[in-house]
Amino acid sequence: MSPLKRAVVPIVIIHNIMALLTIRNLHASIGDKEILKGVDLEINRGEVHSIMGPNGNGKSTLAGVIAGNPKYTVTEGEVIYDGKNILEMPVDVRASEGIFLGFQYPVEIPGVSITNFMRTAVNEQRKYRGLNPLSGSEFLKLMEEKKKVVEMTTTLANRSVNEGFSGGEKKKNEIFQMAMLNPTLSILDETDSGLDIDALRIVASGVNQLRTPDNATIVITHYQRLLDYIVPDFVHILYEGRIVKTGDKELALKLEKEGYDWIRKEQES
Repeated sequence: MSPLKRAVVPIVIIHNIMALLTIRNLHASIGDKEILKGVDLEINRGEVHSIMGPNGNGKSTLAGVIAGNPKYTVTEGEVIYDGKNILEMPVDVRASEGIFLGFQYPVEIPGVSITNFMRTAVNEQRKYRGLNPLSGSEFLKLMEEKKKVVEMTTTLANRSVNEGFSGGEKKKNEIFQMAMLNPTLSILDETDSGLDIDALRIVASGVNQLRTPDNATIVITHYQRLLDYIVPDFVHILYEGRIVKTGDKELALKLEKEGYDWIRKEQES
């Protein structure tokens, strides 16, 4: 009798496709006032999500909590970014991990040139990741490349950070910083506020150029017009501290046409 042969069973490896950002039952407050009241959100790499909603309902609070703004206190829930619980991380570590927040009202830093500011930021990020700092020539080459993303002039790049900048120049500078730091998760908090049509086009074009299959973007906005340029995969309505509805770009068009009254009525019914 011939010896028995062991059957060869192929080994199938199932890869766990992990969301880049997972938020579960997130509650957050400022002082005694609860603002976020149970936010649930999941974002995968390669996606653009838009968050819309009336003023004072938690959009900027959500952005601040993800980025690590210490004025917000998380009282319940979790925020998992790239497999890590970022609620335990200080703001500078979150930035080094690849989280970028574009501010609604970018601050001025008198006496600090954009060039020096960005060289310090880029090299601190590289240090965190165990990489050597860029030499002067390497940094300037990178800077020239990324300036093209938002059509930034050399004159603007040599000025102090946001000092005396127009609204459009400040927002261009935010997207330029995003291009230089190459984040994995970008959160743009009302980047379109105060922009004329030309500045809006340039800023949106920059965001689109920086989109890759490996990163993701959260766009917080009041206006559908931005979403004509940055087309989201998902639109979420944040109302009274919770995401109450999710859809595609058509949801933003409905909000533009009908406002938020129908959301209010749905929640009250």
